[in-house]
Amino acid sequence: MPLTEATASTAPILPFPPGGRATSYPAPAPTSLLLSPPELTGGELAALRAALESGWIAPAGPIPLAFEAAVAEATGFPHVLAVASGTAALHLGYRCLGVEPGDEVWTSTLTFVATIAPAVQMGAVPRFLDVTEESWTLDPDLLAAELARAAARGRLPRAVVPVDLFGQCADLDAIRACCDRWGVPVLSDSAEGLGARLRGRPAGRGAALAAFSFNGNKIVTAGGGGALASEDPASIALARRLAGQAKEPAPHYQHETTGHSYGLSSVLAAVGLAQLPTLEARVAARRSVFGLYRAGLGDLPGLSLMPEPAWGRSSRWLSVIRIDPTRAGTDRERVRQALLSAGIESRPVWKPLHLQPAFRRAPQVGGAVAARLFEEGLCLPSGSGMAPAAQARVIDAIRACWYGGA
Repeated sequence: MPLTEATASTAPILPFPPGGRATSYPAPAPTSLLLSPPELTGGELAALRAALESGWIAPAGPIPLAFEAAVAEATGFPHVLAVASGTAALHLGYRCLGVEPGDEVWTSTLTFVATIAPAVQMGAVPRFLDVTEESWTLDPDLLAAELARAAARGRLPRAVVPVDLFGQCADLDAIRACCDRWGVPVLSDSAEGLGARLRGRPAGRGAALAAFSFNGNKIVTAGGGGALASEDPASIALARRLAGQAKEPAPHYQHETTGHSYGLSSVLAAVGLAQLPTLEARVAARRSVFGLYRAGLGDLPGLSLMPEPAWGRSSRWLSVIRIDPTRAGTDRERVRQALLSAGIESRPVWKPLHLQPAFRRAPQVGGAVAARLFEEGLCLPSGSGMAPAAQARVIDAIRACWYGGA
């Protein structure tokens, strides 16, 4: 029987290579309906068995290379490096772009902290820009105006980092047009964008570098892991050297600079390799989940769903609703609490970085749109393997907040 989320909890752990001892773990306690649980294809067991029996466990050998080739095919980038996490990919991207202490790095304020944390830890100064109502991603008009002002004062950013949000691509073409005018490179944070498309091409294409995530909650997961991708082979060669502790080609350990231990293990790469062929089916499943939410909730006054601009196809990694309390008679937090009481996980959209205490002194441009989206936006359970009956539970619980008085 194919391994599914239901059978995975009782399936035995794979045997170790000959001479080892097989073991198993009890099924976990029942959990609530989760936001974005991993979905297993049934091919992971065979992939793991092959990895273990081959003896390749470390972040080296044929399996990570095969995973990189599969990521390249999925993303359209010719050069890919598999790494331990999406954050590691971003960190290496910043290093490839030469970010140094005191440099400015600009990004969308509506994102997870990992987008900017590596740059800040490198000594860069973040600047947070607002998003558009149309896509909830970085506002290109705002960016263009701010870049012109920065050029006038002689302080352009070292990099601009647009973010693909909840499966929706940023308008990379418009962003690139702004940045190319001033020679500012673009690093796309596509950690949430795998499977999304911008004007027919995969997320991140057009940026100097793009970072992807294969964390446990992503549309395709390796149980962890990430990837850095580029059109430029030299950038990925540099990132590969830095990811391997910056060892120079010598019979002894020689280092001209310091690097990181960022390699992706063969075990995790095997899991990701088994999942990547199902990417398009997973996108279709999540878009279907979004469609059912739209059909089941679209008539509620004051409730809207995350928009999809005409120039993009969202993967709908997460389905997100927006609740206007002045029209709905309820608000995002009351709906979230009602779902929690029903055993259903939901989560507010990202708290804008300009509102985070860690960045209280960072410069910002706008922020009102992102702040409203945070106050009104709620991410709903969106798993690729979500059953219609489970989704009906979510829809009924939300509708009760309108007609049941929550």
